[in-house]
Amino acid sequence: MSKKSDKDGPKDHGSWTGPAAIAGAAIGSAALAAALLYSSRRKERADKAAPKPPVDPIDTD
Repeated sequence: MSKKSDKDGPKDHGSWTGPAAIAGAAIGSAALAAALLYSSRRKERADKAAPKPPVDPIDTD
């Protein structure tokens, strides 16, 4: 019979890299979503604050 080496399969001896990668992806996704919401709100506010041109031109003689 052959001996199994450490390279035969993944062994989880208190490894936290998997959960850390998932947490990092979740934090990154939340940050991206927040940035998109912030930029869209900022654009809406800028559009509201812009002065609108008059509908009918003012008649001057």
